[in-house]
Amino acid sequence: MSSANRIAMIAIMLAVALATLDTAIANTALPAIARDLHSTPAQSVWVVNAYQLAMVATILPFAALGDVVGHRRVYIGGLALFTAASLACAATPTLPLLAAARFLQGVGGSAITSVSIALVSALYPRHQLGRGVGVNSLVVGVSVAVGPTIASLILSMASWSWLFTINVPLGLIGLAFALPALPRTATSAHRFDPVAALLSVVAFGALIFALGEGGQQAPAMYVIGALAVAMGFGSWLMLREAGRVAPMLPVDLLRRPVFALSAVTAVCAFAAQGLAFVSLPFYFVDVMHRSQIETGFLITPWPVVVAIAAPVAGRLSDRYPPGALGAAGLACLCAGLVLLTLMPAHPSVFAIGARMAICGVGFGLYQSPNIKALMASAPRTRSGGASGVVALSRLIGQTTGAALVALCFGVAGRHGPVLALAGGAMFAAVGGVVSGVRLLALSHRLGDAQE
Repeated sequence: MSSANRIAMIAIMLAVALATLDTAIANTALPAIARDLHSTPAQSVWVVNAYQLAMVATILPFAALGDVVGHRRVYIGGLALFTAASLACAATPTLPLLAAARFLQGVGGSAITSVSIALVSALYPRHQLGRGVGVNSLVVGVSVAVGPTIASLILSMASWSWLFTINVPLGLIGLAFALPALPRTATSAHRFDPVAALLSVVAFGALIFALGEGGQQAPAMYVIGALAVAMGFGSWLMLREAGRVAPMLPVDLLRRPVFALSAVTAVCAFAAQGLAFVSLPFYFVDVMHRSQIETGFLITPWPVVVAIAAPVAGRLSDRYPPGALGAAGLACLCAGLVLLTLMPAHPSVFAIGARMAICGVGFGLYQSPNIKALMASAPRTRSGGASGVVALSRLIGQTTGAALVALCFGVAGRHGPVLALAGGAMFAAVGGVVSGVRLLALSHRLGDAQE
């Protein structure tokens, strides 16, 4: 890889880390934000919800826009908006203004993540794509996991506004690297469809709202109403996109069995991760009576092992079928989560760390090959749409996991974390089976090609 490409990769990974970290960081800061801005805990949740809604609702429109105007432009515009919105978040004096700034920040984060994998694909030849997505998987996985620890360290020394202020110099550094180094990818001849973009925003925004309200056990009419809106606008979007050469909702790519199965695998895997990462702090503090500092160290083995396993898995995916690697990884993740749920009342630090490491090995082994399978099964001209599905699958999975944790707490009370970990194991098991089915789909495709 040339020096220019290395600089471009650094710029991409820095922005991906910022966009990913912000969700975990804001979760940790909610109590401090609610106290300082004189709001209730329920109201403060909109600091997180606004960001998630903006991210999920605009992923596909930005991915489609990247195919039309170039992934570089969407990425740089997203990073600039994210940086400016971070400054607004730090300076806002009220909760409604903070939620609005967080929404803009989510729009910027969505633009970054929607085209990041497409840009990575442009930097690596197809036969080495696993290495590039391995690095991306490493950054995403570690960012999600270490976010609470970083937030706790900052909050121990400064106010919550510094969680957003620190994004500003990092964002400017990312722009300084990105402007001269990011590659100019080929653009498509088709036009951007604003109607499809609006339908996508409403459909996926309503879906995330329904998941959040369902997890909080809101009145059924709110949840059912939001789901009805999501299904109605989603169906309208699918009808509009049917038969188009490059649809915003990539129904053309989802007709490819390997691509569709890889997307479902991603949703299941990130739902399992979401269930684990949201519930584990409560599990260690409330069930095992560990301190906050101990909890941070007990969670550390998972991201550390992911950091080691993800690049290795990326290289392995250049030689072995992603379906097999993904199935093995998610089986390992399932085993690790089951072992966590079956821990004795007073386990040793080593016993906990070993179980967390097993989970990290499994998730690290799954993630890079799965992203490669998604990107490699799509034509180069549809890399933007494929990149959008990568990000959308991750966000829907994480949001589903977080919503189910809230539901587990409401149903099982003090035993909610254990129920959530069991649910994570179930999602990992389903994802492993779906990943394995890709081997059959690939063998059928090869058989058809030979005939």
